[in-house]
Amino acid sequence: MKVVVAMDSMKGSLSSLEAGNAVSEGIHRVFRDAEVTVCPLADGGEGTVEALTLGMNGTIEKVNVTGPLGSMIEASYGRIAESNTAIIEMSAAAGITLVNESDRNPLHTTTYGVGELIRDAIKKGCRKFIVGIGGSATNDGGIGMLEALGYGFLDADGKQVPYGANGLALIETITDEHVMPELKECKFRIACDVTNPLCGANGCSAVFGSQKGATQTMIPKMDTWLMNYAKKTKEKYSGANPNQAGTGAGCLSAPGRTVDCGFTCFPVEMHDGIIIVQQFTAGDMLQPQPAVRTFSRSAFALEEISLSIFLYDGSVH
Repeated sequence: MKVVVAMDSMKGSLSSLEAGNAVSEGIHRVFRDAEVTVCPLADGGEGTVEALTLGMNGTIEKVNVTGPLGSMIEASYGRIAESNTAIIEMSAAAGITLVNESDRNPLHTTTYGVGELIRDAIKKGCRKFIVGIGGSATNDGGIGMLEALGYGFLDADGKQVPYGANGLALIETITDEHVMPELKECKFRIACDVTNPLCGANGCSAVFGSQKGATQTMIPKMDTWLMNYAKKTKEKYSGANPNQAGTGAGCLSAPGRTVDCGFTCFPVEMHDGIIIVQQFTAGDMLQPQPAVRTFSRSAFALEEISLSIFLYDGSVH
């Protein structure tokens, strides 16, 4: 008997691979001679880096980066050398789980480490990026990430603004003279299903600020600062649109079916995570492919499967 196990992650408990291996162990207890293949499963959320990287025969890269509180931490991302693709989760370098509840304060937390992951991947030859942006501890509009890539966000004295949302209030000038030249060769796809705008009643500060540690006093201030950031960005990059659905996702990047700026200052696309995963595993980063082909590739194209077990959040189909 041949069995394929595709198990979703158990949030905060088991990764997709760990859960799949546990199921494999259980099957072998009953069917000792069974041939079991464990296929990591991902939809663009938690566990996407591990699932996609291992499923596509990539490697996990570990890098020392700046954590959300400004101290150095070890973070990882996936690299698929065959297609020069990096798979990055924002939460690996700026995640809320990296900050003790008592220390959560979006006025100070930064996305700088996310930029350091991107920079490391670029130096290793990556030009295609899949970035999952959920679970962040930040509300800095992505200026930390962009600073790590060479952008400047300067105050009235021409000095780099501080980390965190506090820095947004001080931006007077945006510079790009020192941006990594390779960045213009890169294609970014953002995995996210959030459609919030950048500012306003449904913006990132109002909707997500409290879970990142913001008080009710901080929220309107951060919203105003992001509006200032949006204004300055629009002056520098005419394609920036803070009202476009999704610009508030992760308070990091703009969506967009390709936009000129959208608060990353370079072209990005945003799609539901599962769509990106399907397209990537099907071997085409541009055109959607049937889900069945996606699974076949992830399952290493097994030709003879006598039994397939699909487990999603504990239910069996």
